[in-house]
Amino acid sequence: MADYHEDYRPEDEQVQGGLVKSFLEHLEDLRWTLIKSGAAVLVMMTICLFAVNQLIFVLKWPLERANLIGTTTNQTVHVQFGTNILSSFELPTNQLGTLNFGTQSNVILQLEPVQVNDQTLLSVKVVPTDKKQSHAGLDIIFLDPAEPFLAALHLALYGGLLLASPFVFYFVGQFVMPALKIKEKKYFLRAFFIGLGLFLTGIAVAYFWIMPSALKFAEKFAIWMGVKVPDWRAETYISFVVKFMFGMGMGFELPVVLLALVKIGLLDYKKLAAMRRYMIVGNLILGALLTTPEVFTQVVMAIILQLLYETSVWIAWYWEYKARKQAATAGTSD
Repeated sequence: MADYHEDYRPEDEQVQGGLVKSFLEHLEDLRWTLIKSGAAVLVMMTICLFAVNQLIFVLKWPLERANLIGTTTNQTVHVQFGTNILSSFELPTNQLGTLNFGTQSNVILQLEPVQVNDQTLLSVKVVPTDKKQSHAGLDIIFLDPAEPFLAALHLALYGGLLLASPFVFYFVGQFVMPALKIKEKKYFLRAFFIGLGLFLTGIAVAYFWIMPSALKFAEKFAIWMGVKVPDWRAETYISFVVKFMFGMGMGFELPVVLLALVKIGLLDYKKLAAMRRYMIVGNLILGALLTTPEVFTQVVMAIILQLLYETSVWIAWYWEYKARKQAATAGTSD
């Protein structure tokens, strides 16, 4: 039970927050918050551990999109023997000698041994397929016997933290909310939901838009250096994709932080506008810290952060304009 002060009044709870608790009671609440948060992460990690193959499928989608970037509209022919693609070449038409490949954008020529009298010959069989199935692009591989198990644990940890985050935020909110005033609770809840939406938006932007281009840029840069890139290491690729998506989600929280400081009076429109040139350098540094050590993602991140900063500046201007307009209207009515 909470300790009541002699001078406690019910209206204080509406203005100053919830009931006053002792130091030991706060420690007990904190202990249970940590226990519940840890249990939520552990449960979600276990679920992700049994669904690692589905998570790998999701994380490989940007790589599949990257493999399709820059492909031409010409018809591509892949010569295959068994399960191995021996050669790939493009044709300006759908005709190769007497073979007609129809309207398929990608075609496989399957070589099969046939016995004719006493001789073994290779026959050619046309196997039409779609572009995604026949495209010979980069893939991810394991180069160490221990890597599949380590990658599975890391992926389960990443997935568990992401899936458990709503529960963790809820438990933390249960611990923090009673100490907030009514007005502070309103701003806290509003900032929480807006911040959650921006975080998920940042992840979506990184996953669907930036990541395929970043992977293609990395491949082209390696080729420009004269280094062949047959495949990427799976563990490095997983770390690259997850860290970049998480960093982009965190970067999208910038407007929430800035506008919260505006609401509590530490910043205003003039101060934000005066900080613009410093924020350009700061966003470049944040782009390097929040993303992976790869130039393309860092530059894109810095540009997005600057756009979010400019949005925050103009929102602060609108709030001040609205406040001045309301004050003028109130002064006229008086």
